Amino acid sequence: QVQLVESGGGVVQAGGSLRLSCAASGPTFNIASMAWFRQAPGKEREFVAASIWSGSTTDYADSVKGRFTVSRDNTKKTVDLQMNSLKPEDTAVYYCATSTYISGVRYAVNYAYWGQGTQVTVSS
Repeated sequence: QVQLVESGGGVVQAGGSLRLSCAASGPTFNIASMAWFRQAPGKEREFVAASIWSGSTTDYADSVKGRFTVSRDNTKKTVDLQMNSLKPEDTAVYYCATSTYISGVRYAVNYAYWGQGTQVTVSS
């Protein structure tokens, strides 16, 4: 099965930047979408951003649009999330996930494989 490993989380002040990376291994030949979700304490997991197929098509949650950028390298089997202008409300555990679907990318139920998560903390 597909294995995903995230890296790059940490603590940053509001207005700062972080870059998360996710590396996939295993049978990745049928991965269509790679996405980032996040979960803050006491809240449900929410969609952040997705990269579809080669990465030419992307989707973002309204809350991060214009601040976050998702990029994908199918040769390296990686997907990154560049996060700029971070806000305290961006504090969460960020998860990488993969799906064989190209639609419904905002819905966690469509993702079969998940990473272990990486903590992002934005201080005010």
